[in-house]
Amino acid sequence: MVRTTPFRQKESGWMVYPGYGWRKILFKAPLFFWRLGLARLSYPPFLLLTTVGRKSGAPRRTMLEYAYINGHIYISSGWGERAQWYKNVLANPFVTVQTVREGTISGKAVLVTDDEEISMLYRHMRGKSPIWTPYLDSWGIKDSLEDFLAKKDRLYILRVEAIQVETPPPLKTDLVWVWPLIAGIVLILILLLSQP
Repeated sequence: MVRTTPFRQKESGWMVYPGYGWRKILFKAPLFFWRLGLARLSYPPFLLLTTVGRKSGAPRRTMLEYAYINGHIYISSGWGERAQWYKNVLANPFVTVQTVREGTISGKAVLVTDDEEISMLYRHMRGKSPIWTPYLDSWGIKDSLEDFLAKKDRLYILRVEAIQVETPPPLKTDLVWVWPLIAGIVLILILLLSQP
């Protein structure tokens, strides 16, 4: 799955690599919402991808936009091979995917290279994400099927194929206990403030 492409991605606006600081925190925030049980509120649709850390061997998690087309889950690396999760997939393609609609799936991530499949993805995904145009611009791709296919070597689209093998453990919604605690605190505050 390792590819060499001479094109250097242009970073600006939405498409700046979240390597550190507030951008990294912002990109990790959806994991916290998942743990709070708020995954159903996310839009556009996100999935939780669990990979095996290529150095640590520990589960590594990230939230990604995805498309569910013809019974397959498709994900894309907006930063190509720079993305840590993509590097992990290169080292070990066996992943766990969690979605609100499709549930938990053990799968193998496979790079999409077939022109027919890429054409189908282009028609399905075109304009559905708020970052569609910035994504294409950052890779120097015009918003046309012809250019999308001509520069497919710049795309890092993966299809997750469901398989029956052991994959990394899914992330649990382990922070839902926070909601009764917050409700209890609010109730106590209401009672305290309502007394004369």
